[in-house]
Amino acid sequence: MRLFQNKTDIFFDLDHTLWDFEKNSALAFETIFQKHKFTFDLPLFLSHYTPTNLKYWKLYRDEKISTDELRYLRLKEVFDLMDEEVEDSLIHLLSQEYIHFLPQFNHLYEGALELLDYLHPKYQLHIITNGFESVQAGKLRNANIEKYFQTVTNCEMVGVKKPNPLIFEFAITHANTLKERTVMIGDSLEADIEGAMNIGMDVIYFNEFKKPIELKIPSVFHLSEIKQYL
Repeated sequence: MRLFQNKTDIFFDLDHTLWDFEKNSALAFETIFQKHKFTFDLPLFLSHYTPTNLKYWKLYRDEKISTDELRYLRLKEVFDLMDEEVEDSLIHLLSQEYIHFLPQFNHLYEGALELLDYLHPKYQLHIITNGFESVQAGKLRNANIEKYFQTVTNCEMVGVKKPNPLIFEFAITHANTLKERTVMIGDSLEADIEGAMNIGMDVIYFNEFKKPIELKIPSVFHLSEIKQYL
């Protein structure tokens, strides 16, 4: 007996859920550093970039900064933390190159393809992402997983970002389904899980880092564990 009955549509977040953002991001920056012959310490840079990027993505998600500010400020702050003086013009160039190179790498989380192969014959699969349309399309295409998904909903299509209920409602309508038939799978408690729950969707939390949570919801540490629910 599966936990979820009478479900027809499964919605996934993309970054940090199926697509290994940190690994691909590191490879993108490695490419950029080699191109510009930077002597910065790449591991040190990445150790600052990961939390800084998350901080600015939250500001972006909360409508407190623009797309351009997100892309500039996250790099500017990291260079400041490293006491490296980098001209604004170069930071803007690097931000553009990062967006160019990022989707060219295609590492997925362990078990992602096996899970999609398992789910695809049983359900209609969809993506809901706060990422930028052109970048996310490149990730799906280059990772060879766009074929699994019937629809992709991104924040640029809707004008709001998860956890805003409008993006979930748009995605459900776009998928021609009903919220009672859906399950949302994602790594962010606030954006993916609480956002989906707030409009009545069922959820599965991809809790990669085994964070303690108070919500009584299905939680998995590895993507393969999702099979027990669906």
